Amino acid sequence: MIELTRLNGKAFTLNALYIETVESFPDTTITLTTGTKIIVLQSEDEVRQKVRAFYKNIQILSNPHLRGDEDEE
Repeated sequence: MIELTRLNGKAFTLNALYIETVESFPDTTITLTTGTKIIVLQSEDEVRQKVRAFYKNIQILSNPHLRGDEDEE
């Protein structure tokens, strides 16, 4: 889960596994796998960093095949 802030200043927690895309229009818009769109105060880069930290925390990136390290044994 990652903590984000809506445009109205209200903080909320989002399950990063459901994020499909993150875009700037210029506001940062997150599209979920359900089709729901959420606009947040954080920049696209900040959201990306939070998602990366979340993935590392739950060790989703510990699998060498998911990281792209095909030669790792």
